Amino acid sequence: MDLFQAKMVAVMQTSLEAEESAVEDAVVSVQPGLDATEGVTVGAEMRPLERDAPPVVKEKTDTVMEPEREALPARMLNEFVYCARLFYYEHVEGVFVESADTVRGAAIHKRVDKGSGAMPLSGSDDGAAAKKPKAKADASEADENAEGSEPTRTPKAEAANDVIHSRSVMLGSERFRVVAKMDLVETTVGGDGGVESVCPVDYKAGSPREGEEANELWDTDRMQLGVQCLVLRENGYRCDGGIIYYRGTKQRVPLEYTPELETWIVAKIAAARAVSKGPIPPPLVDSPKCVRCSLAPVCLPDETEMLRHRVEIRSEAQNAAGNLESRTESSDADERCVLENLATPNPKTSTSSSPRRLMAARDEKRVLFLNTQGYRIGCNDGVIKVKEKDRVVDEVRVSDVSQVALFGNIQISTQAIQLLCETGVPITFFSMGGWFYGIARGHGLKNVTDRIAQFRAAEDPAACLRFARQFVRGKIHNQRVLFMRNHEQPPERVRLRLGQAREDLEKAGSLEALLGMEGAAAAEYFAEFAGMLRPQEEDEIPGITNVPEAPWARFDFNGRNRRPPTDPVNALLSLAYSLLAKECTVAAYAVGLDPYVGFYHQPRHGRPALALDVMEEFRPLIAESAVLTAINNRYVTPRDFVTAGRAVNLSPAGRKQFFQCFEQRMSTLITHPVFDYKVSYRRAVELQFRILARVLTGEIPEYVPFLTR
Repeated sequence: MDLFQAKMVAVMQTSLEAEESAVEDAVVSVQPGLDATEGVTVGAEMRPLERDAPPVVKEKTDTVMEPEREALPARMLNEFVYCARLFYYEHVEGVFVESADTVRGAAIHKRVDKGSGAMPLSGSDDGAAAKKPKAKADASEADENAEGSEPTRTPKAEAANDVIHSRSVMLGSERFRVVAKMDLVETTVGGDGGVESVCPVDYKAGSPREGEEANELWDTDRMQLGVQCLVLRENGYRCDGGIIYYRGTKQRVPLEYTPELETWIVAKIAAARAVSKGPIPPPLVDSPKCVRCSLAPVCLPDETEMLRHRVEIRSEAQNAAGNLESRTESSDADERCVLENLATPNPKTSTSSSPRRLMAARDEKRVLFLNTQGYRIGCNDGVIKVKEKDRVVDEVRVSDVSQVALFGNIQISTQAIQLLCETGVPITFFSMGGWFYGIARGHGLKNVTDRIAQFRAAEDPAACLRFARQFVRGKIHNQRVLFMRNHEQPPERVRLRLGQAREDLEKAGSLEALLGMEGAAAAEYFAEFAGMLRPQEEDEIPGITNVPEAPWARFDFNGRNRRPPTDPVNALLSLAYSLLAKECTVAAYAVGLDPYVGFYHQPRHGRPALALDVMEEFRPLIAESAVLTAINNRYVTPRDFVTAGRAVNLSPAGRKQFFQCFEQRMSTLITHPVFDYKVSYRRAVELQFRILARVLTGEIPEYVPFLTR
């Protein structure tokens, strides 16, 4: 064994012992220089922990890391420079949504992330004594072949300007409270074996910005790479700059680390830390950045700005009208000038007349309904397997599923539950009769800001009444539209009474009064509901003419009844409402709200009150419309129902047919009445919850119900 190899073995042994000791000490208490939230070593005296090292268990300590002491990752600072609102969503609220760009970037970094994270120590004679290096060609070859997991060096180990490649290196700075994970660090070793300088290299999937003379770094990349240089310098290394390798052009673009750059970076770090403490920043206005942002469906930049501006315009119009009335002398020209100013949008504070649709119109994933008793659900290699005894009935990829709905006695394995929770797929549980009684989901959303605002509003009677008026207004309006469209001969009396009930809601001074108004409108609506059902004698379909003579086995509707439903129409309505309640509960969880704390439906044990609140607007449009479609288009027939005493329920075959009808309605594309772009009803339900969350956090002044045209 030569001198170099002896030094290398000694340093490796010492480093491993130091790492093990650091992890053991971190379990007991948070030591200086160790970020408990990331498990990252900071300071020049200790090498970074390897990527697969056990994480620091913060819960086992008595020391609580204050939010302002948490280290900011360099990647989050990259997001902050791109968009402060994106930074807030990802860093503060923990929201992340995959897109084509993020998936492509993750695939590229799989090769880079295979590194152990070890690199030579700074300021030591044993700087070259990392793990045993392998010969590597020039830097361009290192860029093209980033799959090495060990530090590498040039063939001549003892030569001056020897270069060691260390991959997946993570370091932090205690002074600036930032951490950075570096794809590659090129360490130049001097003739005496000490470290002369280091240069971080970061890999990007895109292309550089075109400059006047040459390609340049984007500001976001300049920030991330600059933080890496800063962290390396804080750990005692000499770092004069870094390099971004852009896969799009297969080009290295250098960055020179200057005092001006450091000042800019430090200012951005302070600004990001201030944003993380305060309310969510406003969205960008008509920005091209939003088009490629994976969080655009969550952020809703154009929609938020549009609703905020619309309420401001209305308020200004009301104030202007009051001012014009109070003036004793006003010319027509002055009045026209005021109205023209109100009608002209301010380009700095408003979006275009119709917001851009920055989300998919509908989710191509599907809901997996299982209602055959005795089925067993398992999983293997990301595939859900449905079995009946030992026979595989169906196999579905988890990536193709948005929800799993289980009806009755269906078993699901622990492994399947864990897989579905990890992938963010909720599991909903129903009784055999269709009663929605539970949901299981993972920790997909960790923010509590919206829920705190929700709980605060739920304790305010005035706020509850304001929200409740809008929910009921949406329900009565949509009932009236469905009634006028589908009734064979809509009575003028019912049309007028529903319209008057919608207008009288503003007079309701309490939730009890509002409940009475809603009940009166519902009585008028359901009294004529039978007029929207097509008589079974018309357009008889061969093969379904042998209808039983029992009264319950006809699609006759004489009023709403439930618990239990005593006729087929009410049985379908109850099942449809249960499925819609499930959809609203899932949407509430997805947005980050608590579905059990409502404003109109008061909290009660086991009742998803908020889900039922927003559900009011969609009862006619989704649930009742699906029932009308199922009956009038013969999706279900009287023979698809069974009885148990007075109760009437769907058979398993009939329930399967209705599931298809309901899902078809949820996937139907419509033009959103406010935003004027195409979305499915399932997406529209999610949008309403996101609008509600914006109102709760103060981004939008008032809630806008979904009013179909």
